[in-house]
Amino acid sequence: MNQSLHATRFPQESAAYRMARDQLLRAEIDLRHQIEAVAAMRRTLPLGGEVKEDYVFERAGIAAQDQGASPTVRLSELFRDGKDSLVVYSFMYGPAMQNACPSCTSILEGWNGAAHHALQRVNLVVVAKSPVARIQEFAHEHGWVNLPLLSSANNSYNTDYHGERPDGGQMPILNVFTRRDGRVYHTYATELMFVPAEPGQDPRHVDMAWPLWNLLDYTPEGRGADWRPKLAY
Repeated sequence: MNQSLHATRFPQESAAYRMARDQLLRAEIDLRHQIEAVAAMRRTLPLGGEVKEDYVFERAGIAAQDQGASPTVRLSELFRDGKDSLVVYSFMYGPAMQNACPSCTSILEGWNGAAHHALQRVNLVVVAKSPVARIQEFAHEHGWVNLPLLSSANNSYNTDYHGERPDGGQMPILNVFTRRDGRVYHTYATELMFVPAEPGQDPRHVDMAWPLWNLLDYTPEGRGADWRPKLAY
């Protein structure tokens, strides 16, 4: 019998439970190693392409930092002093869409609570193709008081960085940019979105940053085969 990995036990657990749980724990340790190994590979990627256009966005957030700020902001101006990484999430809420994407909304609900922590380490913005007023109305409805929101209605950022298909359909991609010697480079995108998923799985390209699924994965029921988040319940 394999030696247990720790001495902690829970009330009324059986020997069969402990044996299976230790097997799972070893898999979780392997996963922890793999997560860090993949993160290290991301950190050491060579620079991607230099950003050739200093995109002009319209501020659309209701966060405190947006109040009284200039109504427009360039991509280069999204880098604050001392923070050379910029995370940009493309929120599927285009002008032709009747409603915002429920899955994107679920992601951003979690980020709204964590944004003030993340902003201590990196620059973070959420970009949507809809006009400013429409984005702000949605932000008010959902209480997104911490998320920096931008409209890309009047620039080509979405199409250039694969947040929009040629037919105008919106795509939920996360891009990362870095600033080096006054120049801005693309350094990472969640390209799992473009790779066919295994049977029974979604692409899971932003899984690590989506609190909902990670929470459900702790339970015996898991994510479920057909359940998806909604805008309202």
